[in-house]
Amino acid sequence: MTQAAYYRLLADVILVVHFAFVVFVVVGLLGVWAGRFLHWSWVRNFWFRLAHLLAIGIVAGEAIGGVVCPLTTWEARLRELAGEAGGYQGSFVQHWVHRLMFFEASQSTFTVIYVAFFALVLASFWWVKPRWPKRKIPSSSHAGEGPRR
Repeated sequence: MTQAAYYRLLADVILVVHFAFVVFVVVGLLGVWAGRFLHWSWVRNFWFRLAHLLAIGIVAGEAIGGVVCPLTTWEARLRELAGEAGGYQGSFVQHWVHRLMFFEASQSTFTVIYVAFFALVLASFWWVKPRWPKRKIPSSSHAGEGPRR
């Protein structure tokens, strides 16, 4: 494998991971709302909901702070190293994932979209309440015995 092919492959892997992140955020919210009406218990899992909120929170925070997504930066650098600095004429995966994920709009438009989506995810904590993790209760076999000596 040539060095350019190696960098192209790594860029494609990052693109797929980036796409999976986007799918998690978007489909996660759709799943939470569908699950509310279809009574799916997994949509109330606290850890899933926290991960989902943090994922979109990071995106919204980056947008508000004017930070370019590190995955985008890393992928672009790898494409540059692969000799694709002029654009995205790379692999099949790259071509279609980019067409699905990226479209032209101003940065302020994206910031508004990300913050609004974050607000929807946050509001879903109120409308579709997660189950809080249960605290471990000490074993009942030693309950009421006091400290052991």
